[in-house]
Amino acid sequence: MTTPIRALLFDVFGTVVDWRTSVSGEIEALARSYGVEVDAPAMADVWRAEYQPAMEEIRQEKRPFEILDILHRENLERILPRFGLAEIYEEDKEKLNLCWHRLQGWSDSSEGLKALKRRFILATQSNGNIALIVNMAKGADLAWDVVLGAEVTGYYKPRPEAYDKACAQLNLPSEACMMVAAHNDDLVAARQQGMRTAFVCRPKEHGPNQKTDMEPTSNWDYVASSFTDLASQLKC
Repeated sequence: MTTPIRALLFDVFGTVVDWRTSVSGEIEALARSYGVEVDAPAMADVWRAEYQPAMEEIRQEKRPFEILDILHRENLERILPRFGLAEIYEEDKEKLNLCWHRLQGWSDSSEGLKALKRRFILATQSNGNIALIVNMAKGADLAWDVVLGAEVTGYYKPRPEAYDKACAQLNLPSEACMMVAAHNDDLVAARQQGMRTAFVCRPKEHGPNQKTDMEPTSNWDYVASSFTDLASQLKC
């Protein structure tokens, strides 16, 4: 007999929130205040490209665990000179770094999560830290039941421990939990740990020239075009 799904665990960046548009907007406003012309979407992409290498050092235990706010700030310091913004004030660097706390959801995110919450426990399974995810939820009206920031598990995805410990925090077996993500590699890792899987396509996450994750690459348990579509499929 198939174990019923009791909890949905969500990837957040790209799956729930449109990080590129939000970050680009804040970069554009800051650069304008300094009289600097900048390709804001390109800078957002470059900043985001530093994300995985920074976490990889921790995954490989080459440095101690640090929360994402710290990694984002290190990465920001690294890229600012490339865009003519090396000399901005410290308080503006800190404000820009916290733009990740202010990301806005996709148009279906708030409504879809509220529908899904009628039947399931909703948890974040994000590499974001607790403060970042909580502040984002307040600003974007995201109806989580529980925020499992990366410091809760002590591991960054796709380390298997990240998925195992998240399910354990909910006191549920992995097969009763479903990973919801717009990234096929996230679902591969979750399935390997026994979780169910749902792919939600976000073809504009990386802008107009996105080439990855345009479609499911495996026979995931569910494939949806939005959270409201997923809620309909799950009879919420």
